[in-house]
Parts: sequence; C-alpha cells; structure tokens
Amino acid sequence: MDSKKGSSTKAEGSKERGLVHVWQAGSCSVTPERLPGWGERTVLQAALGVKHGVLLTEDGAVYSFGTLPWRSAPAETCPSSPILEHALVGQCVVTVAAGSFHSGAVTESGVVYMWGENSAGQCAVANQQWVPEPSAVSIADSETSPSLAVRILQLACGEEHTLALSISREIWAWGTGCQLGLMTTTFPVTKPQKVEHLAGRVVLQVACGAFHSLALVQCPPSQKPVPERCNQCSQLLMTMTDKEDHVIISDSHCCPLGVTLAESQAENQANTAISPSTETRDSQGEVFENTCVQHDLAVANKLNVGNVHTTSGDPIPPQLDIIGTTETSSSRNIPSDPDAPAGNEHVQKLSDPSKRENSENHEKPVPSQPLVEEAVPNLHSPPTTSTSALNSLVVSCASAVGVRVAATYEAGALSLKKVMNFYSTAPCEPGAQAGSSSIGPEGLKDSREEQVKQESMQGKKSSSLVDIREEESEGGSRRLSLPGLLSQVSPRLLRKAARVKTRTVVLTPTYSGEADALLPSLRTEVWTWGKGKEGQLGHGDVLPRLQPLCVKCLDGKEIIHLEAGGYHSLALTAKSQVYSWGSNTFGQLGHSDFPTTVPRLAKVKSDNGVWSVAAGQDYSLFLVDTEDFQPGLYYSGRQDHTEGDNLPENPSGTKAPVLLSCSKLGYISRVAAGKDSYLALVDKNIMGYIASLHELAATERRFYSKLSDIKSQILRPLLSLENLGTASTVQLLQEVASRFSKLCYLIGQHGASLSSFLQGVKEARSLVILKHASLFLDSYTEYCTSITHFLVMGGFQLLAKPAIDFLNKNQELLQDLSEVTDENTQLIEILNTLFFLPTRRLHNYAEVLLKLATCFEVTSPEYQKLQDSSSCYECLALHLGRKRKEAEYTLGFWKTFPGKMTDSLRKPERRLLCESSNRALSLQHAGRFSVNWFILFNDALVHAQFSTHHVFPLATIWAEPLSEEAGAVNGLKITTPEEQFTLISSTPQEKTKWLRAISQAVDQALRGASDHPPYGGGSSVQRQEPPISRSAKYTFYKDPRLKDATYDGRWFSGKPHGRGVLKWPDGKMYSGMFRNGLEDGYGEYRIPNKALSKEDHYVGHWKEGKMCGQGVYSYASGEVFEGCFQDNMRHGHGLLRSGKLTSSSPSMFIGQWVMDKKSGYGVFDDITRGEKYMGMWQDDVCQGNGVVVTQFGLYYEGNFHLNKMMGNGVLLSEDDTIYEGEFSDDWTLSGKGTLTMPNGDYIEGYFSGEWGSGIKITGTYFKPSLYESDKDKPKVFRKLGNLAVPADEKWKAVFDECWRQLGCESPGQGEVWKAWDNIAVALTANRRQHRDSPEILSRSQTQTLESLEFIPQHVGAFSVEKYDDIKKYLIKACDTPLHPLGRLMETLVAVYRMTYVGVGANRRLLQEAVKEIKSYLKRIFQLVRFLFPELPEEGSTIPLSAPLPTERKSFCTGKSDSRSESPEPGYVVTSSGLLLPVLLPRLYPPLFMLYALENDREEDIYWECVLRLNKQPDVALLGFLGVQRKFWPVTLSILGETKKVLPTTKDACFASAVECLQQISTTFTPSDKLKVIQQTFEEISQGVLASLQEDFLWSMDDLFPVFLYVVLRARIRNLGSEVHLIEDLMDPYLQHGEQGIMFTTLKACYYQIQREKLN
Repeated sequence: MDSKKGSSTKAEGSKERGLVHVWQAGSCSVTPERLPGWGERTVLQAALGVKHGVLLTEDGAVYSFGTLPWRSAPAETCPSSPILEHALVGQCVVTVAAGSFHSGAVTESGVVYMWGENSAGQCAVANQQWVPEPSAVSIADSETSPSLAVRILQLACGEEHTLALSISREIWAWGTGCQLGLMTTTFPVTKPQKVEHLAGRVVLQVACGAFHSLALVQCPPSQKPVPERCNQCSQLLMTMTDKEDHVIISDSHCCPLGVTLAESQAENQANTAISPSTETRDSQGEVFENTCVQHDLAVANKLNVGNVHTTSGDPIPPQLDIIGTTETSSSRNIPSDPDAPAGNEHVQKLSDPSKRENSENHEKPVPSQPLVEEAVPNLHSPPTTSTSALNSLVVSCASAVGVRVAATYEAGALSLKKVMNFYSTAPCEPGAQAGSSSIGPEGLKDSREEQVKQESMQGKKSSSLVDIREEESEGGSRRLSLPGLLSQVSPRLLRKAARVKTRTVVLTPTYSGEADALLPSLRTEVWTWGKGKEGQLGHGDVLPRLQPLCVKCLDGKEIIHLEAGGYHSLALTAKSQVYSWGSNTFGQLGHSDFPTTVPRLAKVKSDNGVWSVAAGQDYSLFLVDTEDFQPGLYYSGRQDHTEGDNLPENPSGTKAPVLLSCSKLGYISRVAAGKDSYLALVDKNIMGYIASLHELAATERRFYSKLSDIKSQILRPLLSLENLGTASTVQLLQEVASRFSKLCYLIGQHGASLSSFLQGVKEARSLVILKHASLFLDSYTEYCTSITHFLVMGGFQLLAKPAIDFLNKNQELLQDLSEVTDENTQLIEILNTLFFLPTRRLHNYAEVLLKLATCFEVTSPEYQKLQDSSSCYECLALHLGRKRKEAEYTLGFWKTFPGKMTDSLRKPERRLLCESSNRALSLQHAGRFSVNWFILFNDALVHAQFSTHHVFPLATIWAEPLSEEAGAVNGLKITTPEEQFTLISSTPQEKTKWLRAISQAVDQALRGASDHPPYGGGSSVQRQEPPISRSAKYTFYKDPRLKDATYDGRWFSGKPHGRGVLKWPDGKMYSGMFRNGLEDGYGEYRIPNKALSKEDHYVGHWKEGKMCGQGVYSYASGEVFEGCFQDNMRHGHGLLRSGKLTSSSPSMFIGQWVMDKKSGYGVFDDITRGEKYMGMWQDDVCQGNGVVVTQFGLYYEGNFHLNKMMGNGVLLSEDDTIYEGEFSDDWTLSGKGTLTMPNGDYIEGYFSGEWGSGIKITGTYFKPSLYESDKDKPKVFRKLGNLAVPADEKWKAVFDECWRQLGCESPGQGEVWKAWDNIAVALTANRRQHRDSPEILSRSQTQTLESLEFIPQHVGAFSVEKYDDIKKYLIKACDTPLHPLGRLMETLVAVYRMTYVGVGANRRLLQEAVKEIKSYLKRIFQLVRFLFPELPEEGSTIPLSAPLPTERKSFCTGKSDSRSESPEPGYVVTSSGLLLPVLLPRLYPPLFMLYALENDREEDIYWECVLRLNKQPDVALLGFLGVQRKFWPVTLSILGETKKVLPTTKDACFASAVECLQQISTTFTPSDKLKVIQQTFEEISQGVLASLQEDFLWSMDDLFPVFLYVVLRARIRNLGSEVHLIEDLMDPYLQHGEQGIMFTTLKACYYQIQREKLN
C-alpha cells in the first residue's frame, strides 16, 4: 500500500478498509458490535479460537484479544482491548491462524511462530504447558543434506495439532492425534515432521478442524507410470476378477492401513463387520452424487450374486478386497450430472421419505442407498450385521465398477433374465428384510425391474461413450464429465461406435502451463484424515484415518477452498457452490439431507453463488453475492433461544441458512468463525472503488457458472449427437468446444483468483486481468476465431437438423442461457447468440476497468494502466464484433454462390472482402459471352468463369493502377507469378475501391496477423500499398519447368528474386539465390536418384537458371566434380574424383572440360592400375601427345589415339633401357624402332610385342666404340620431352578462367578499370557469402580481405618503392582464395601436386616439372602486368631512388646490398623475382622430391665422402684440403671463452659460416638460397679477418679450399638437389654477378667432394 500513498490514499480512503465487526454466535437477529478498544486500523486477516482471536494488520503487526490464559502478566490474560504481540514486531507477518486454544503466525520469510496452549505439543515446544510469547518453530528437511530450513506459506491450527504448508507444497505437522497424518504412535510430536503420504503431490491449501485435517491437492498429471503394489500393505493395485461370464478389471485400491481400528472399536458402536465393508468403499461418494451412477447400482448387484451368501457373515470376506476395492478409473469418469444441483435434489428426494412421494411421475424412483445405519432413516428394526455388510458391499461394487460393467451389457454377457431373477429373490434374503421401508417388498421389486430395463438401455448408451471418456482422462484431469444427459443419446449410437471414436473431444481443457502458473488451479482433489466420528472426513463412514485419503466424490468438482469447523467440513467450488459434510446437529451443513458422512451441496437460499465461507465450532457462515454486488452474509447452525421463548433449554439449529442484515456495514471482504463469536472484515466503498472490484469478481463468477452450464447442458449433448455432418464440420465443432473449454477454465480460474484478491490488500495494479492481459485477450481471440470458422462453414445450419429435437426440448434453457427474450427467434439463431455470448464479456471488463480508473488521479500510473487495459479490451471486443460480421457476410455469400465451387473454395479461415457480381469489374479483352466473376477473399483472389475458377494466393499478387495513356480506362494491372491480366472497372470510384481492397488484403496476408487487433492505438495505421519486394510461398501450376514446384522465399514484382527455396514434387530441390524468376547466384541443388536411392548434389554458382561458374557436383554414384560449369555442363577447368580408394575403380582426373567432356590438357590418375596420364584429351579420350608414368618406374612419352598409345613414342624403363619407335597399343611395340641398353648398346629394326612379356625383334645390334667422344648420356635423354605437351599448352583453362574473372575475353584483351571492378565485386560477394558461416574465415584472412579492397595507385615514375607495393599486394592477393589471383594460385598448386605426387613422382618428369613452373611464372607475370600496366617488362631495370655507395670489387667485409649483383646500379624486374616467393613455397615439396630422385645416385656418392671426411679433426681436415696456414684459426671464442685450437679440436673452426650454410635447406627460392651462400662467404671473410688482423684480397685459389671445408662440415644431405634447383630456376642476369660466382664455387665444391673419393 505504501507505494500508492500519493494518489490512491486520497482516492480510496484506505482508512475505511478492513474494519472489524463481531457477532455472537447463535443469535441471528442481533446487530454486530465493533471490537472494544480497537481503532480504525486496517485488518487484513483475523482468526478465532474457542475464546480468543488474532488480528493481522496491513503493516504486518499481530494483535490478540479474548481470554489469553497463557499470558504471563495477569492483566493480559483477559485484556479489555486487543494487545500487540511484541515478539513479532518488525517481523512482517503475512498470515495468522488460531486453533482452539493456541495461535500461529507466518512471516514474509517463511518462518512460523507459535504461542498459546501446548499441552498436546501443538506449539512444537517439548514439555511445556503454555507458550506465553510467539516463539519461532524450526522446520528442517532432514532428507536434504545439509538439512535446509523449510519456508512456510500457510498455517492451520486445530485443537491439539498444527499443520504448515511449505513453499515446496508439502505438509508439515506437529501436535497430537491421528489428525497429524504421520506414521507414528508416539505423541506429542513436538518436532515438525513431513506428511509423507502426500509427498510428491502439489498441496494448495490446508485446513484443521478440532480433530480432523483437510488438504486441497492439485490433481497430478495423468501420465505418471502406475506402481504395481500399494506401498503400505503391498496388495496389488490392479486387480482382475474373473466371473463366469465377464471380467472386472480394477485399478482402485484403498489401503486398509488408512484406518485406525483400535480407535474405531473404542469410539464406534458399529459392528466390526461394518469396518471392512465401509472401509473398502471409503471414497466412492460418487453414488450419492450422480443419478446416472445410481442407475448402475442395479448392474453392480449382479456381480455379487456369487458371494453374497458367503460374505454376509464373514467379517472380512476374501474376495471383498478384490471386488470391494475396485474403484475403476472409468468410474471416476462417470458423467457428473450436468445440472448438479438439480440432480442432487433428485437424489435427496429419493433418500428423504417425506419428499419421496412428491417426485415427479416420469422419474422412476431409484431405491435409496442403505449404506450404513444412518443412511436409512426409517429402518425401525436394528440392522443386523449381514444387512449392512450386504448393502455396503452392493454400493461399494456399484460405485467401484461403474460404467465398465455397463459396458458388459454390450457383449450380451449379462442377460436381463438373470438380473431380474436375482432381483426377485434378493429381497427375500434373511438379512435384507427391508419390509418397513416405505416402498414395501413388492413395490421394490417392481420398481427394480422397471429400473433394470431402463438400466440395460442406459448401459448400452453409456458404454459406447467409453472411448470418449478414456481419451478425456488423458487430458490431464482425473475425472471428467461427459455428456451427462445420457437420456438424449440415441441407442443407435452404439452401432456407430466406430464413428464415435473419430469425434472424441476433450472438453476438460488440456494443461495450459501459463494460466496454471499464474492462476489458482481448478483441477483439485480433497484429502482428509483424522477422527471421523461425526463423518467429518467425508468418506461415507465414521472411522478415523491415520493417513490422508482422497474424498473421491469431490474429484472434478473444482474445489478452490476448504474450511474445517469443530466437527464439520466445508468445500467451496469455482462454481460458487459449497459442499458440506460432518456433524449436522444444528444444521451447520446448510442442508438437512442424510447421510452427512459424504459431501452434499449446502442450500443457501440465494440466486447467486457463495464466494467465501467460514466454519465455526457448530455453525457455518456463507458470504454470498447479491444483486447489487454488496456481499450478503448467511448464517447456518446453532440457534440460542431468547428468554421469551418457552422452548426447552438446549439450543436448536437453523433449518436453512439465514441472511444476516449487514448491508449497512459496507462491503464484507472476509469472515472468520470461532466458538461463540464470529467476525467480518468490512470495507467502506469510497468513490466506488470497492464496489467496482466486487462487481468485477461477482460478474466473473456468474459468467463462469453460465459458461459451465453452456458447456455441460448444451455443448456436451450437441457433441454426442449423431449425423452431425461431415468430418470437417464435426472437427470444427470440436475445435469450438475445446477452445470454449479452455476459455471457460480460464474464467473459472480468474473468478477464483478474484475471490482471493478481494480478501487481500486489493491493489488495482496486481489484478491478473491487468498484469497478464494477453492471457485473456488470446483466449478470447482463439475462441472467437474457432466460432467464426464454424459459422462460415455453415456449422449452425448443419446443426439445425440433427439437433432439432434436442433444441426443442431445451428451448427454455436456451432462451434462459442466451438471454434472448423474443419468443419468435429461431432456435438456431438463439444457439448462434449463445455461442457468441463470451465476447460480450470483454465490454464488461472494459467498463469495470474504466470505473476503477476513475477512482485514481489522472496523472497516476494506476490510472494510465487501467485506462490502457480498458481500451485494450474494448478494442478487442470491437475487433471480434467485426470478425463476426465478416463471418456472417461471408456465410451470406456462400449461400448465394453456385454449389459446386463452394465445396472447393469454402474454407473455415477464408473470409469474403468484396466480389464483382454486380458486373462492376470485367476482364480486358474477354470474349463477348464469357462470364468473369472476381471474388476477393482475405487469402486469395478468385477468378471464376462458367464452370471453372482459379485461385490466386494474395501473398503473390501485385496490383497497380494503369495510367490512362495505356488505353485502359479505369484499369488495374494484376501480376501473379504465372499470369498477368488487366481488370477494367466501371467507374473510377470502383477502381479505387478494388485497388484499396486488394492492397489492404495483400498487406494483411503478408503480415499474417489478421486475427489479433492492433492493441494500442499507434500500430493500426495501414500502409498505402504492400511492398513490391516480399517473402511468400507459392506453388506453380502451369510453367512447364516448374509445374507443381513450390517456391518459398523473396519475390520482386511477380518473380522469385533474392534468396529462396524451390522444391519439386519429385524431390528435386534448389536453395539459394534467384534473379528475375531464375536461379542466379550461389545456390545448392539436390536431385534424388531413385535407382541408387541417393541424391545428386550441386553446390555452386548459377546464371539464368543454369549451373554456371565454380561449383561442386557430387553424383549419387559417388563421383565428385569440382570445377567450372556452363549451361548445366562441365565446361572449363575441373577435377573429377571417381570412387573411393577402396572401391572397384578409383581414379582422378584434373584438367580441361568442354561441353561436359574431357577435352584439352588433363592429368588422369588411374589408381587401380597405378598409372598416370598427362596429356591431351578429346571427347573424353586420350588423343594427341601425352606422357604416362607407372608405379613400376616405366615412362612413356608419345602419341595417343582413342585412349591407346599409337604412333611414335619413347619408352624408358627404370634401369634406363630405352625404346624409341612406333607403338600400336598400350605398352605394345609395333613397327620400326631403336632399343638402347643402359650400357650404350642398341638395336635398330622392327619390333612387335608387349613390353615386359617377350618382344620379337628383326634388326641389327650395335656395340658403340669405347672411344666415342659422347661419353655422357645417350642422346635420347637429351631429346626427352619433345613428344610431351609443351608447358605453355598446359592448364590453359585455369588461366582463361582467371582472365574471364577479370573481365577479359582472351589474355590481355580488356579494360584495366573493369578488371579492378571485377576484383572488388568478387571480394565483396565472396565475403558476403562467407559471412553466413564465419568459421571459414580466420581473423587474419578477414584483415587481408579488408586491406585488398584498396587498389594500389601509382602516379609518376615507377620506382623501387612502387615495385615493393606491388609485391606486397600480390603476396596478400595470393593468400586468399577469394581473390581471382589467389584462386588461380590455389588451382595451380592443386594441379601441380596432382601431377607430380604419387605415381607422378618419377625422376624422368623433373624437366617437365621445371618447365611447368617457368611457364606459370611467365603467364602469371602477364596477368600482373595487365593489372599494373606501369610495371616494366621482364628484364628491365628500375633505377634506384638513391645511388649506392661505391663498392669494392672484392667480397667485401661489410654486408653487401642484395641489389648490388646487377652489372649496372638498379633493380632488374623479373617474373621469378616477383612471383617465385609466392609460388615456389607452395610447390616446393613435389618439386624437390623430383630433384632428389633424379640426383639420387650422385648424391649417394657425395654423402659417403662427406661422412668419411668428417671423421677428421679440424686441423687435419684443413691440412688435407690444402688451406693455407695463415687462414687457419689459432684461437676460438666458444661461449665467450677464448680457447686454442688443438689438434683434436673438431667441428669448431669456421663454425658460424658452417651454421649459416646449413640454412640453405630451410629456404625455398633460388634468390633466398643465393643469399645464404653469399652470407656464408661473408662469415668466412669475417673469421679470416679476425685472425689476420689486416686487410687482404681473396684469390679463388685461397678461397676455394676454405669454402670446401665449410661445405663438408655443413653436412647438407641433398646438396646436389639444392644446386640443381638453383641452377634451373635462378634469374639469368645473376649468373655473371657476385652471387653467380659464389654459386659456381658451391657447385664446384659439390663435384669436387664426389671426386675426393679417388684420392
């Protein structure tokens, strides 16, 4: 409250709240008094004991009044005015409770305080008679470790016990007696213990009578697996009883341990024989509740034929456990009578003899239920054991077996004759003589027979509904009500049992999580335990219970609150009714029916419902709604006589609840009852605030009752009718019913929450309807949507026929419920009104909220919130009204529309917007006699002709007005994905109307939220026209390529444009970018392959609907193609992988494709045969020059024709045997040729045969002269490569692709600016594509991309700096595959590796590999010069910006500038200088491998020598190599120490030079390797200078031995390969420079070492 001090205190006058008025019990006419000594403080809650009371004020303080014998100060034992409990000051108490002589309080933090009498341990203190001051009770859960303190929500106190409900919804108990529900016999219990029997269930509230306890428990969701045996008595929970002609299966088991027999014998005069029978039937109160169940009594009796005789004398019959405890799940579901009050009155008439005669004739009297002695008031003779045992057995079985037995009729198992025979003999049973009963044996027999007939019909009818019932029970409720008006169910329903299954609808709402979390649950059960002597436990007997037991007959009654008096109990339902049971000595139950041991409805003589109750020692109070919303208070119970009466002294009771006159007091919000007094908390109605709240609550409760009546009395019977029309109509009706149920349940919950709200602080802002408005708005909207759908589909017309009888019978009921007064209204119209009734409620909400708002100042936040919510509800009400009108307009249209089309076009959610039946719209260029009718719905535009029609979905319609010039006056152009047509309207107004209607409808369809009104004002502004570009889904119907395909994605003016997904009915699917209706851009395509039951899958680029550009195509057969496409064909460079390594024919092709065929240069790796072909292709076959190498070292180079070696060729085997000549097939020699042996001998002649399997030769053998000058290799080796494909012809497609990406048709032909534009576009597009999957790009790559977006600009003369800029740019560009140059580089590396790795690692291919690299350099350099035109051509010199200092011609001692090698000062531009640093590191492994293979033999010789010479110590080796003594180091500096060189010193001289030279293996490019050599020379010079201490000039003779020493000590394994690689790839201009000379020295050393061997 404090937060509202400013505005609301004045507004609501909070001082006038929670005023206390006290009455004395037993005198109805006396006016109440104010509590003496109590000021105007606002009381939130009060609780009364026998002689004392407790008050809780709004600031959390607690006061006690009355007789307080436990107080220590004598003056305080009987205070004149309420005294403050000081121990609780500052604790902020939230709720209080009072037992007979003790009190309790709970604080905000969940701590319990108890004080008062403690003789039975009820204050949880050990060995102490009184507890004078509130003391905290420690409640700890020992199951958790460490044990946690339990927070408490609510407290209830009895005479000798206390119950507390924890925040985790478990009950804790302490005190004395069986009413604790604990498994213990040692009392008092002073340490709070958990009531384990209810652990795991959600307890909502607890209440304590003097010696009994009640708990309100939420029904558990029904999905839980059922345990097999009872935890306590380990009997089976499921039992099956096999009779001769039928079987009873039961899952209800009542644990006998619930009864304390010792007490029952002490307290009850009842015979022990009763106990088993009554106990077994403890909770089948259904019997007293429902007339239909009573019908089942007759059936149930049949079950007991067998064991009536045996059991009548038996104290605990053996079968009784089985049958007696069978309370089946279906009996829980027995339909409750829809009009419960009426039904109960009927039962009561029958059980009360005085009323029985008056029951109407058409109601067949059902025999009264003789349950226990008190159940039959007029049994004069004392009942014998057998009577009560038999009767209770009958009843227990009846309620237990319920409808399941009825179902056995259907099988014909229970013949009527048998049943009747039983009935005629039953009354003659010796123990069952009920002669004195008012009907008499004969009458009983007749009425019974009559009833059995009725019963058999009834059974048939109800049995067919079993499936509905079972389906419902899954819906989350334990016991659901079905169509209760079973008499209206036609017997033919049975034959249509199969159809019933199709329309079983769950009328009890399914669990709605959100509402249940915010509002009180209505799915509740009542559990009771404790002493039951007065029947206050409600189980139909007077036995005590040690443990909680469920009062079954209150299942499904939607109990929301429990109250316990001294010896009676009250339960308040959501429908504002009160069930009462227990002691009724003074009429405190509010009715005079017997027995009082089971719940019955209290009869409060008010048209309106009860919304709050209180139970005193021997009386009850009912707080009731009145017409003007001011609550009325009814009193029922003990009546003390006034002196004037001449009646006996003992008090009497009220006959029926009496209304107390309290209207002048104000608005009662809460009542509390004790022994001799009761009090009410009253609010004064300042500014109408309180009245408005009461109005909201009362109307909501009434509204719920009305909805419940509609549900049970109209909806249920309607659903159970036959022939409701088509399945779809039935489904719509079911949808209406289930939404109705959901709404109804929500209203019930809301009503309950408002009742508790009125008992609290009453802050407007905490109203659920305000805080969680969406819950209500959505439920109403959903319901309205389903009912308008039903209306549109003509649901009410279809109902008219099957429901006519039902409606006629219930005409008054219908008029009453729908509040239609006009007699002439058609029944179907009334039904229509009835179904739309809920939407009216929204206006009331808005009205009341507005009333509440006026109680606040306009500036306050409350006013604003209430005002907004009010307009929200009003807005929805108007919106739903419009929806109804739309639906009615649409329905009217369907009635006039030609029948055939109606069926296909009529859909529940489709509404008519406008149509052109008045000829106001015609099609341009239509034929003279054609009929064109245009109908605009909320989801489609329909063009109807004579007998055909076409539906255009709105989401893909583009409408635009045509300008007058176009020749079409008043024309509208309509564009759809596959058609375009022009509509001509008769007038400009008509044109505007249609254009607006279509635009709005399209816009609405695109927004897709037409069901919800724009809550709040601003968002309701309509756009003038829908966007041209939009997202929508569409199925094509005539485009030949796309027929029946569905497209979902972006559109632009009638064409797919942007990202989308296209699916064909045969499973093909494209997902990616579109442009103007065709696939264009990056996309993914899948084609299922039925034969292989896999799919082809393409990911890559598209152009104008075809695969074009880079892509990866994975075939269903397992082949994968990566490369370029054009017009759906492989065209350009690509790689095709066939088969895995394990499959039958794995192979790999990389090369050029033309129109889906291999054509041009390509490399084919046949993994199975271990052969690799590198050469020309044409039409998928090898054709032209090529080279083949095999894994066995064979090498062929020559001509191919149709995949065969044919024509001239050269074949080399591993041992250097060479054949040069003609071939006719693979490895088959045929024709003229020369065969040369490794030793130089050769044969010339004619050869034929396959290589390796014997060759026929006709020819001449030559032994060449030993003295021929040509000692080197045979001349053929020098000719190798002549028949191979020239390096520049290789991989043309790869370079062409790169040029094409730069926008050039052929190399070098194109605009430079355009090329740069293309690069920028490629980078941006690729980045965008990768943005979706950022894991592809690392951070460094992203930075590279960003830096590449700047183009290097060059103005003025070209300089070394600019050259460096270009070099840097190239390094970055080649680093990312998203750049065309980077992509080229990546492809070249891939093809190079493909060629020269694996089988391709053949030493004969070394020359080819080197030529290929040189060719790459040449061609990439051409690209670079195209992009940077200012770059000079190959071999040009760039002048240096600053002249170099003059240098000595010798190997100088300083570090030389690497640019100084050139003959003239300047920098030479070469392709290798620019590009090798980028290219070679990537190609180095395969290339170096080839060098190593080629130089294998000579390197072995070299290595052997190196190892041998390295065994020598330094001095010896220097001497051996002839190094001049003056160059020998004398001292060495090792780790800073100077040491002398000893004869034994090893690996120490020239160590820095040796280390330097070893780095040659870690570099890639020749220029880097040359720099290493140069540095080594400089290191040697430094070392020599240090020891000579003087300047000197090297001569080659001096230098060579020293360098040879360094090379030997460096131990470089593949020195030969390094030397050859440098020689092959170094820049030619370096050969005569300084580095060239140094390289020559190294090469000389290499050859010298090989020859050292000879020394």
